[in-house]
Amino acid sequence: MMNEDIALLSISEMNALLRGREISPVDLIRSSLDRIERYEPRIRSFIQVTAERAMANARTAEREITQGIVRGPLHGIPIALKDIFETAAIPTTAGSPSLIDNIPAADATTVRLLTEAGAILIGKNMTHEFAHGGPAYDLPWPNPENPWKKGYFTGGSSSGSAAAVAAGFCAMSMGSDTGGSIRIPASYCGVVGLKPSYGLVSKKGVITNAFSLDHAGPLTWNVRDCAYVLQAIAGFDPQDPSSAKVKIPDYLANLDRGIKGKKIGVIRHFYEKDVQADAEQIGAFERALDVLEHLGARIEDVRLSPLAVYSGVKLVISASELYAAHCSNLRQRPEQFGSVFRYRAMTGSLISAQDYLIAQQQRKKLMLEVENVMGTVDALVIPSTNGPAGLLEDVSPMAYFGAPSLNAAFNVTGHPAISMCSGFSSDGLPLALQFIGKLFAEDELLRIAQAYESSTPWRQKRPDLSQFQS
Repeated sequence: MMNEDIALLSISEMNALLRGREISPVDLIRSSLDRIERYEPRIRSFIQVTAERAMANARTAEREITQGIVRGPLHGIPIALKDIFETAAIPTTAGSPSLIDNIPAADATTVRLLTEAGAILIGKNMTHEFAHGGPAYDLPWPNPENPWKKGYFTGGSSSGSAAAVAAGFCAMSMGSDTGGSIRIPASYCGVVGLKPSYGLVSKKGVITNAFSLDHAGPLTWNVRDCAYVLQAIAGFDPQDPSSAKVKIPDYLANLDRGIKGKKIGVIRHFYEKDVQADAEQIGAFERALDVLEHLGARIEDVRLSPLAVYSGVKLVISASELYAAHCSNLRQRPEQFGSVFRYRAMTGSLISAQDYLIAQQQRKKLMLEVENVMGTVDALVIPSTNGPAGLLEDVSPMAYFGAPSLNAAFNVTGHPAISMCSGFSSDGLPLALQFIGKLFAEDELLRIAQAYESSTPWRQKRPDLSQFQS
């Protein structure tokens, strides 16, 4: 096996070779770093690559595995983190000049859990400023490019995380999602992105965007890898006030049991009336529904409140909470923030306490609405985005306040959602759908996603990075 091929393996494939002693953690980390050295200068998915530390940890993992000490399926696997996850002794910038010298004293809970599971950090991925302000052109770090096509947007705010996984620089990267920031880049970059149920994965040590809407979750190449990561990071954290005390199932146990008899609800008005998805995205989505029916699922249309209602609630809550988190620094040292972040964050100053409370009250009604619909189906499904990625240069700072998002509704309600590839556009860019599951039923959500993925050819195609060679 060629060195570069190793970096393109899934976590399950890497794990099998490691356990069979056919490769070592040192081989894996070196292959990732070699690939980064070759292509990263043009893709720009990392704020920092921790090469020396990663190789030292790989040698430690190799000794442990040789001695029969195996911590689990992530032991020796190269991973990355969106640079809002705090890392002890490693800078955590949140993509902002205001934190360019910030070195946390401790790891985020998720980082600690991944380290305990044996995963090896190879670097911190680029993010929109404070997981919100981007793409921007006045920051110390350039915007990542989409590995599928040079000059195209990766989505955000987990922009570097999705690009790094798609490019084969790491097997997994942790992202965050306040209104689609895992699922949108997963869609544009053709990878799998999971926004878990609110409270399932700790946010302790994850720099806040909007606390009551923030979710932390993984971006991986395939669904099975997502299950491996979720198994390592899910669980109650007493240091996170939003953490939920729920029983954690074995996310792999029923992953391959299929979906015969499952009922899946389609929210057609979200993408046909409330916003208009493009023809190629809808075409891929309709073909995906055919696949699900062929697998034995029952498809039926369902209705919720208009998408604009969900998006309005999300915008009021997120703008208020974002401004509250940063108002002091924005007033005292505005020059230390990028212009896009300042523009978006300052809108929160215009929202009254009354507006915020009304939005929170409306939110409870929307949560109940989705819960009622979820009582009649096993999952919901819609496209992940309106279409494939656009040109990076065409993304306006004001786009955030434009058409309602197909993702934000399930930050409002807290339900788990997973985005995954559903085909490719005529320009070779990924298309995607997202499944939405019942609260804390990620095992069932992953099972549905796995059934679709294993019945389609999309994981057999990787982006051609030769266009990014220097």
